[in-house]
Amino acid sequence: MRVALDVMGGDYAPIEIIEGALLAVHEIKEIEKVYLVGKKDEITKVLSGRYHDKIEITLAEEVIGMNEHPGEAYRNKKNSSIVVATKLVKDGLADVVISAGSTGAQLAASLFELGRIKGIKRPAIGVFLPTLQGDKLLLDAGANTIVNEEVLYQFSLMGSIFYSLKNKIHSPKIALINNGSEENKGTDLLQNTWKLLKKSNQINFIGNAEGKDIAYGIADVYVCDGFTGNIILKTMEGLGKTIFLMLKDYINSSFRFKIGGYLLKPAFMKIHNTMDSNRVGGAPLLGINGLSIVCHGSSSRKAILAAFNSALVCHEERLIEKIQDQTQAEAEFNKSVAPLLQKENEEINKIAQP
Repeated sequence: MRVALDVMGGDYAPIEIIEGALLAVHEIKEIEKVYLVGKKDEITKVLSGRYHDKIEITLAEEVIGMNEHPGEAYRNKKNSSIVVATKLVKDGLADVVISAGSTGAQLAASLFELGRIKGIKRPAIGVFLPTLQGDKLLLDAGANTIVNEEVLYQFSLMGSIFYSLKNKIHSPKIALINNGSEENKGTDLLQNTWKLLKKSNQINFIGNAEGKDIAYGIADVYVCDGFTGNIILKTMEGLGKTIFLMLKDYINSSFRFKIGGYLLKPAFMKIHNTMDSNRVGGAPLLGINGLSIVCHGSSSRKAILAAFNSALVCHEERLIEKIQDQTQAEAEFNKSVAPLLQKENEEINKIAQP
């Protein structure tokens, strides 16, 4: 696997990003090459003579900031680290691009340089959330604020494929995020999507999931628009941190609690490690015609290493090809049944006529 790494993106760039890459080349034998894309002076300063035969520096003197408009930044900064890194995938020099920088900029670069998989309307960010039943997939986590029934259906299809490959599970359970479990709950969009998913023979749809169901892990894949998904993601992150801060305050409030806290410290550490976003590392932009792994802005070297491992799974399991195949099969199926459905509707209309 050959990786184009945007070393200038992220809160702790370039140090933590480069250190993560060094960990990856030592621990992941499948890595053939890592292109460190960014400002040469800053990269060489961090490397400090620690060169590796699998590491190569690729010059990119511009950086797209988190507060810049993604589309405008892409057009005005063609020599930015995320654009140059993505072009390495487009040109066939790298198999995957990884970045902890602006998600919007990465999405823009991926769309313009790599394009979408044929038949896919919108790409989605799939992220894993910790639940009582293990890590479960949420998508979209922020790429699309406006969607329709077909887009949500495709999110479900791509999420099912990705979760299946990642966890070696056949026919994972898919749930639609809604404000009630009944099929007639929610907006017209959600009600129509419910009907579409229920008819599918490609998706193991179990119905709606309310917000309170997510952390219990009742489904393997949770589907929603990017606006809702991003709020869910940030809420869970904030809640996890808040719980630990509250525990810390309560434990320090009395000697008895301090003793109890000391005895429970191993359990607290296990929960902390389970909730740690650095453990997951990165998530692919599903629907893009090339592997583009999005990392959290606050990614540490541990998170970057985890992102390399996620990229390896996507690469070895041929994620892009399998989404392409499934999308094509779905399109052919819909094309074949369309005349039958039209005939059925015509017959229904005849009966309904007075």
